[in-house]
Amino acid sequence: MDTESLKAFLAVAEQQSFSLAAEQLHITQPAVSKRIAALERQLSCKLFDRIGRNIHLTEAGRALMPQSRRILQDIKEAVRSIHDLRGSVSGRLSMGISHHIGLHRLPPVLREFSQRYPEVKLDIDFMDSELAHQRILHGEMDLAVITLSPSDDQQLLSIPIWEDPLSVTVAKDHPLAQFDIVSADMLSQHTALPPGLNTYTGQIIKELFDRQGLSMNIGMSTNYLETIKVMVSIGLGWSILPLTLLDDTVVALQWQGQALSRTLGCVHHRSRSLSNAADAFIELLLAERAPK
Repeated sequence: MDTESLKAFLAVAEQQSFSLAAEQLHITQPAVSKRIAALERQLSCKLFDRIGRNIHLTEAGRALMPQSRRILQDIKEAVRSIHDLRGSVSGRLSMGISHHIGLHRLPPVLREFSQRYPEVKLDIDFMDSELAHQRILHGEMDLAVITLSPSDDQQLLSIPIWEDPLSVTVAKDHPLAQFDIVSADMLSQHTALPPGLNTYTGQIIKELFDRQGLSMNIGMSTNYLETIKVMVSIGLGWSILPLTLLDDTVVALQWQGQALSRTLGCVHHRSRSLSNAADAFIELLLAERAPK
């Protein structure tokens, strides 16, 4: 079974588009179609239904997806294992990094890593922590440096690196700016601009209100903390944001009776063998955790 055909199959299945799959693989659309057709002939079954402009996996296609991922991953692991026998730190390191960590935490680490290991090709995708978590779970990347999930997954190994303090944040002229300490009851009376409640940070905030049987008066929601900070600074509502993001355009308030924080760190799949490059990157991250 041709690995290039499997790559084309996965790309079409994930993108639900032959043209987008071609862009992802840097080949022409006819080349993608040719590889899919060859795979369907080899398997003697249809992998996709084409209905108008829409593409859907057949039952056989759905069954092939996890097997294809496993085959390609096994091949990648074999190449990596042979490569790592030489003891060099080189090759490709694929990582998912949350936007906030990429802006505010990782630049010194990435700079140090690139200087120490110039033969490593970094393949970095900036994405929401929740998406990176899922891609690690499916074995699609080596590492993710993200906001760690509040709940454990036995298939993954999470390595805490930074404790990230959070603060209730309002504009300087917001009615709550006159208080140093605020409660959930006080906040529930004003418009909230939380991170999406599907995010790990949003879940932390929602749980604080749920414990007291209160609801947030949500004005808008986005996963981009930098955008939320701007919205807060112009007086559209309050939010809970990392201290690393705050400046003199907003006022930081304490949550009554509790210090707020989230944990940032690295996560990888327990069943995925780590390359020398991945081990070296984790070592640099752990140095960030050590007392300075």
